Amino acid sequence: MIVIAGLLCGIAWGATIAKRRKGTGLDMAQYAAGYGIAFALLGLFVTIFVERLL
Repeated sequence: MIVIAGLLCGIAWGATIAKRRKGTGLDMAQYAAGYGIAFALLGLFVTIFVERLL
């Protein structure tokens, strides 16, 4: 669940950043993909850490 939440937050944040920088639709898609992947990986590491901790 943390991975999915990270993915969705990353997509939203990436698209927002690209829109603020006056990017086109493809720019927003690229930023959304990049931030989504990065946040999903971060969520994966957090999930693994929490599972090991418990």
